[in-house]
Amino acid sequence: MNDYLINLNDKQREAVLDTEGYVLVFAGAGSGKTKVLTTRITHLVKGLNVDPANILAITFTNKAADEMRERISSMGVSVQDAWVSTIHSMCVRILRNSIGRLDGYNKNFSIYSEIDKNNVLKRIIAEKKLDGDKYLKNARFYISDCKNNDESPVEFRRRTDVRDIEVYADIFDEYEETLKKSNALDFDDLLVK
Repeated sequence: MNDYLINLNDKQREAVLDTEGYVLVFAGAGSGKTKVLTTRITHLVKGLNVDPANILAITFTNKAADEMRERISSMGVSVQDAWVSTIHSMCVRILRNSIGRLDGYNKNFSIYSEIDKNNVLKRIIAEKKLDGDKYLKNARFYISDCKNNDESPVEFRRRTDVRDIEVYADIFDEYEETLKKSNALDFDDLLVK
């Protein structure tokens, strides 16, 4: 038996060794899900000679991704080429390689944080002489909602369920122009683009 399989119980070992198709690991906190995942990756690379560049492991936080990489490395697998990351960092990696396919962007794009996004929206709202307290929160919501539904400002304008739709659509238009002029994306863009 391979040394990386020794410290697994029977169910964990079964999940690690079942490499054809999907495996659902459903278990409570502290039960060894990360151990199963990292051992499965190790088994794919060491036991089945899978190229680490063909492995994708997504987790929710940078801390969890770092821990997974560390565990895999401790089992003797180089994770330099493997895709062990958060969904956002995976999207950034893909976009850095292929953003040139999107009109007006290059690979040196910056990523606007929520603070950057708020600052841009506050400036736009102030320039339009609108009440920031009244419009900022809804503008953030509508822009994020539209982006997550792959809806452009033009498509947003067709909605009939939004009060002051033209105001929010104008804010959205200007926000998008600002991002493009700055060669920048926000977190919603990372997922959609």
